[in-house]
Amino acid sequence: MRLVLVPGFTQFASSWWPVRALVDDDADHEADPTDVPDGLGFVATAARLGARHGRAVYVGYSMGGRICLQLALDHPDLVERLVLVSASPGISDPSARDERRRADDDLAARVERRGVDAFLDEWLAQPMFATLPATVADVDARRANSVERLTHQLRVLGQGAQPSNWERLTEIEVPTLLFVGESDRKYVAIAEQMADAMRGGVRTMPRRGHACHLEDPGSFWSLLRSWLPG
Repeated sequence: MRLVLVPGFTQFASSWWPVRALVDDDADHEADPTDVPDGLGFVATAARLGARHGRAVYVGYSMGGRICLQLALDHPDLVERLVLVSASPGISDPSARDERRRADDDLAARVERRGVDAFLDEWLAQPMFATLPATVADVDARRANSVERLTHQLRVLGQGAQPSNWERLTEIEVPTLLFVGESDRKYVAIAEQMADAMRGGVRTMPRRGHACHLEDPGSFWSLLRSWLPG
């Protein structure tokens, strides 16, 4: 079974290597849907991901999970199974979504003023990454980001820019699995709500945070492998 592994905000495809090293299937692949800043919006970025990688099991973390969900909704023929790690279907309330768009734009302006390194230091200091060891945070790789790439991700691929997909979750018919870290309470609640709508399963990883798949790649892969067929 072919896996397409999609990274989160500030990350590159190589961020999946702690998990990739454990995968016993030669047909897996890491995908970077935002390898270059371009004029594509959120929905078009998801479509391009599917066009590049074809039918597969799509596994997306955070921003990558939001993009994979959009792909599954718009192009279900390309998604054999769907795995979302610490992901959200967006913000349902229009005023809250507008507020988030403004907040993301403020963050993008901060990147432009202070540069990539200073922004990453602030970003990774957030409580949701408190349990993420420095050895797997892959900060050196994240520092390869350009200002343009990060601001594109914030302004075009952030939760303020994406459409809310809460009302569309019932359209998902493929088997779906949601991963979340126990310490990431906000996303635990989101995952439970999503699972009810999608008839999917939730795997809550004890003592882990937002990047639960990197904090404990062995347990993550073991749980995922047990869910995959064959």
